[in-house]
Parts: sequence; C-alpha cells; structure tokens
Amino acid sequence: MSIDRELLEILACPACKAPVVQEEDWIVCTATDDCGKRYPVRDGIPIMLIDEAVDPKK
Repeated sequence: MSIDRELLEILACPACKAPVVQEEDWIVCTATDDCGKRYPVRDGIPIMLIDEAVDPKK
C-alpha cells in the first residue's frame, strides 16, 4: 500500500531527522551512511518508532 506523497514529504526519520522514502512495506531513512533505519508500514500506517525500526547495521 502506497503512502500519500504529501505525507512522505513531511515525514523524517525519528532517529536522525533525515528525509525518508517508501520501499514496499517499509519507510526507509535516506541517510544510509549514518542511519538507514527501516520503519514498517502496517495496514497503510507508517510505524515511525525507533523501537520498531530495523537497523541495517545489525
């Protein structure tokens, strides 16, 4: 399910405040060098909680 483009424009990664993009069922931080966390989208709702994020460095 696609997140509204206007919502994506105002969302930011809660961990590092970088812009985010949607990749399938994930909201992905664009700061891949520093952060790159992936936040799940459940039932069309982005779950932008650091505790719910998947850290690509782990």
